Amino acid sequence: MNTVVKDWCLVDVNDDGVLIGSVLWGIVVDDSSIRYLVNDYVCTSRITKIYQQLITTSSNSLYQLIGEGSHASIEFEYFELLRNGFNPQQINELRKLENSKHH
Repeated sequence: MNTVVKDWCLVDVNDDGVLIGSVLWGIVVDDSSIRYLVNDYVCTSRITKIYQQLITTSSNSLYQLIGEGSHASIEFEYFELLRNGFNPQQINELRKLENSKHH
């Protein structure tokens, strides 16, 4: 089973600054498992192995990365937003807006 993704980001998920795991977030180009539609987002289970442009997750899924990606960190309290389609950049912008309202 192989899912091909573009515009990808490796996302470290932290709880009070302590890394609890990393996931892949990206846009689907092709999916031989027929779980995702082309141009849908995918947010994976925890990454267990990275080898060049291939990612294996704790659910034993295989993802092939296309092009250059990025790396980001989010706090666990925002993880549900990531799972629901917000990309890491959008989450960090929301977090900044939230913080500015408290000042």
